[in-house]
Amino acid sequence: MSASMRNVDADHELDLAERILNTALLLGEERGWQTVELTQVAHQLGLPAHRILDHYRDLDAVANAWFQRGLKAMLDEKPENFVMWSGKERFEYCLFAWFDALASHHQVTVEMLHTKVHAPHPHTWVPMVFDLSRLIQWLRQAAALSAPYGSRRAQLEEVALTGLFLATLRAWSRDTSMGQESTRQSLARRLSLAERFMRLA
Repeated sequence: MSASMRNVDADHELDLAERILNTALLLGEERGWQTVELTQVAHQLGLPAHRILDHYRDLDAVANAWFQRGLKAMLDEKPENFVMWSGKERFEYCLFAWFDALASHHQVTVEMLHTKVHAPHPHTWVPMVFDLSRLIQWLRQAAALSAPYGSRRAQLEEVALTGLFLATLRAWSRDTSMGQESTRQSLARRLSLAERFMRLA
């Protein structure tokens, strides 16, 4: 097989992965995320179920792919002079890049999180601890926070930023305001309090 044919096949598979994800999201909007089954997704797409398995091992993997969109948005190209902004401004921008990327399916995203932390599902909520730590590390790097990795200050930043993220996520999950304004105000208040004991630079 030629390189060009391999590229076409790879692009086709990437497109299929996107279509699976988008179909699952739409079914989640219609029926609730907890009721979505990957066999239903396959039926909607006119595919044998094993084609879903080529891309996603289960519905939690589909949710992870959706959250990956938020991470990619956080790491996307930044505005001009971004590095000249205050640490507070950079953090707020990067954090809301994550939330904004997921806002188009707000309710489904919240339902995904509830499913992940459901007590009978340790296979989903145990990895969330590591996923959260990884997300905060990416957030620190995306916001260009200057404390060296592993330093005392970096450790304090990670604890504080984890708390800020979780508090903001809680506010966002209940937010019905236009443009997520209620969540933005909540974060602004918490950032002002955080600055009293943590210098974001």
